[in-house]
Parts: sequence; C-alpha cells; structure tokens
Amino acid sequence: MFNNKKSTLNYTNSTAEIEASGTETAIISVGATEQFGPYLPMHLDTLIAEKYAEAFGEVLHAYVLPTLPFNTSEEHANCKGTITVSPTVLTAMLEEIIVNLTKQGFTKFVLCNGHGGAYWESAFVKQINFKYPDLILITTHRHLAWEDALQHAGLQGLDEMHAGLLSVCTAVWLCPELVELKSMGSDIPRANKKFADYIYWDKLTEDGCWGKFEEETYTSVQLSEMGEKFWNFYIDKRSENLKSILDDAFRMKMTK
Repeated sequence: MFNNKKSTLNYTNSTAEIEASGTETAIISVGATEQFGPYLPMHLDTLIAEKYAEAFGEVLHAYVLPTLPFNTSEEHANCKGTITVSPTVLTAMLEEIIVNLTKQGFTKFVLCNGHGGAYWESAFVKQINFKYPDLILITTHRHLAWEDALQHAGLQGLDEMHAGLLSVCTAVWLCPELVELKSMGSDIPRANKKFADYIYWDKLTEDGCWGKFEEETYTSVQLSEMGEKFWNFYIDKRSENLKSILDDAFRMKMTK
C-alpha cells in the first residue's frame, strides 16, 4: 500500500510505493547552472524549477523526477562556472527519459522549466506530441501570472531580465545562507535588448546583471517576504486548472 508520508511522489519513494499510487503522470523539470551577478549563487533557476515541480506534483498526484540542473545558458557562458548545453543534447536526454517512463505505463507528462532563456521548450513539446501518439506532454503558460505576481509581492512595474531585485528576493527566500547582500547591477541601455540573444551578457551589462539591486533599500526580512509572495502566487496561478487541462488534452488526443 502507498505510504503517504509525503505530499508528493518522487525519487525518494520506493518503486513499490510509486506502483501502488496508480499514477500515470510524471513531472519533468529543468533548471540551470548560470551566473547571477557577482553575489548570488548559480543554481537559482534549479531551485525555482524544483518549486514548480513540487507544486505541480501535488496538484496532479504525479511522480516528480529530480530537476535537471543544466540548460541552454549560452548568454551567460562567458562567465566562469556557468554550464550550457545545446538544445539538441538537452532535448535528446528529455526524450529518452519520456520514452523510458512510457514503457513503465506513464502516459501524461508535464514539463516545467526554471530558465527564461529556454527557447527550445515549445518546439520540444510540439515535436514529442507529434512523434508519440500514445502520450501527452504539456507545459504551463504564463498568461498574466507574472505581472499579477509582481503586483501581489509589491514589485509592480519591475523591469528587469536577470539578477536584479527579484533574483535577490528569490535567493534570500530560498537559500539565504548563500547570499551576500551587496549592491549589484546597473541600468542597461534599452538598445542592448535587441542583442540579448546574440552576444554574451558580460559585454552588454556591467556585471552580468540585467537589473539592479541596491543593498540599503530593503531588509533581509522584506526581501524574503517579497520572494515568497511572488513565487507562491505565481506558481499557484500556473497550477490553476492544470489537472483539467492535462486530462482534457490527453482525452482529445486519444480520441479516435
């Protein structure tokens, strides 16, 4: 019998427990290992992806796989310690994982991704659904969730792309022991945005931050609270109707 000692099913469960749960749904999450300016740890996108996966796993009573810590982080690859893999390698690995799990009876998959620069995601989802008729793979959509979450956290109007105030809030909430609260970032010329996908960010920004944090503006408690409010609200919004969307998509695809 399934031992419901945890709210989610994951790799810390035994295979017997996963079998007994009856789930046919798996959550696949992808983070990143990339620079977040001079003072933040490089695994923030992985921590965020783990939060997505755990929340979606609870909603769907799904098997949550370990989060992959590498992604297509080419824009940061000039910064020491960043790991980037090609979309070809990454999607081949994800496809292998999905095919393996289908042989065990999994038929429904949700892909969640913590890295904003993962442009491969949509094409991969379309290709897998085209290539494999007996499974469904979906991802969750932002809609207006990001903007609503910023407002909920008191960050409305925040205009940044990476390693600014929101990243600091996230890190202070998720891994405060790894954060050095020092001012970082700068105002990035708007004209630089058109080069963001073509040129290393150490050439477009002063310190890798596409945003700005000023250390005297907020306390650690305030930063942590804003991070928690933002991500909990945002993930809750992306979890809304997730089960019905997944079930309906599977039913429509399987209809002869």
